[in-house]
Amino acid sequence: MTTQETPTTQATQPATPIPHIPEGLPERIQHYIGGAFVDSVGGETFDVLDPVSNETYVQAAAGQKADIDLAVAAARKAFDEGPWPRMLPRARSRILNKIADIVESRDARLAELESFDSGLPITQALGQAQRAAENFRFFADLIVAQADDTYKVPGRQLNYVNRKPKGVAGLITPWNTPFMLESWKLAPALASGCTVVLKPAEFTPLSASLWADIFREAGVPDGVFNLVNGLGEEAGDALVKHTDVQLISFTGESSTGQLIFANCAPTLKGMSMELGGKSPAVIFADADLDAALDSTLFGVFSLNGERCTAGSRILVERPVYEQFIERYAARAKNIVVGDPHDPKTEVGALVHPEHFAKVMSYVEIGKSEGRLLAGGGRPAHLPTGNYVEPTVFADVAPDARIFQEEIFGPVVAITPFDTEEEALELANGVKYGLAAYIWTSNLERAHTFAQAVDSGMVWLNSHNVRDLRTPFGGVKASGLGHEGGYRSLDFYSDQQAVHITLGPVHTARFGANAPAAH
Repeated sequence: MTTQETPTTQATQPATPIPHIPEGLPERIQHYIGGAFVDSVGGETFDVLDPVSNETYVQAAAGQKADIDLAVAAARKAFDEGPWPRMLPRARSRILNKIADIVESRDARLAELESFDSGLPITQALGQAQRAAENFRFFADLIVAQADDTYKVPGRQLNYVNRKPKGVAGLITPWNTPFMLESWKLAPALASGCTVVLKPAEFTPLSASLWADIFREAGVPDGVFNLVNGLGEEAGDALVKHTDVQLISFTGESSTGQLIFANCAPTLKGMSMELGGKSPAVIFADADLDAALDSTLFGVFSLNGERCTAGSRILVERPVYEQFIERYAARAKNIVVGDPHDPKTEVGALVHPEHFAKVMSYVEIGKSEGRLLAGGGRPAHLPTGNYVEPTVFADVAPDARIFQEEIFGPVVAITPFDTEEEALELANGVKYGLAAYIWTSNLERAHTFAQAVDSGMVWLNSHNVRDLRTPFGGVKASGLGHEGGYRSLDFYSDQQAVHITLGPVHTARFGANAPAAH
């Protein structure tokens, strides 16, 4: 049975979906600089679309170099002269917990705006608001409990680490689950005592604009948080190149990461970059197939498939391959695609018509590179908006574009393997290395295979369930550096070594002897 024939709510939806428009949308989206909402210096704006109708619902200020200059100046002044970097950890912790309280109290509103702006199903958007609050609580606890190294050389020397915030942090965030991913950077940056300039993704600026009032209500001093909307090649470029920005944290695709890397070099900025992914899910014949099915379906089709850690390449051992792909395709055909605001929806609208066109181009490429088992187009009941059927390709060769390239949508490539060695070669045979998922009941294989995979993160018999204490990041084209837990605090801090002499130090006395008489 195809998606179009599935007897779900799809059949009763209108031919032209009407977006759920939240009440109280802003008349325009502005920057937030030095404690005030402002327009661009030159008055530049850009259109913001909702992904259900693809119509402009608001205009946002389009930041240019002049706007970035003002934001960085405000952040620099707050860092050099304000109380934030000099607060005791407990004082900053109280404010971070207030931020979490406010986010939790507004989770329904935040989710409604996020769903409207990004096309994310409302049930999944609610979870993102809760995760954003938890990020602030986690770092509020961490900075109070944190201890730094002290080393003693008895009778001679005491050495300790003096941790100091680095300065102004430039934060550049993506359009998928934007509010939560902004919190991943904002929470540790602020917890460390840095001041920040946030440049959110231009496709989804709506929820980012809420941070200003949240921070102000929680007691964050003016200038500590600054927000400049705009395009990457304008506002983002100016932020990366600014001489008074000490570090850049970027989440996005790999080619943009390469450009940022090059533009950070002249000023030797600190960098943390979480980039693209084409993560493998490796399923051995001895795995719990029911659990693997649930997990791999969720792992690639949740969040509309727009997730960097999606297990978008599924490698299945030959004895269970046909059984797996048959069951997987049947489940994919039953996934409910529809209005993001409908609680029954499992896959909503992709974020923007440009991204929709990219994903659909890969669907067409895939039809010549694999066996199409499910999806392959636009749902018949959704003739407008950025909707893509959950699409499943089987028998995909390892050199196929849909196997090698990041699609970032509800599209999966499935490939069989015969041996553990072949599975490892397939898993590692792409330029990316962000995440990997291993399914097996063999404990020895689970550990040895996981450790041999080229990826920054591995989950065994699970989808992406994150422990905030662990490092998050990738290898190869999937990133540079790691954040998460203490590694985030290390990134946003300088660790100064202080050496104290406790006793006489033997020093060679250069020039102490009088010159010999001639």
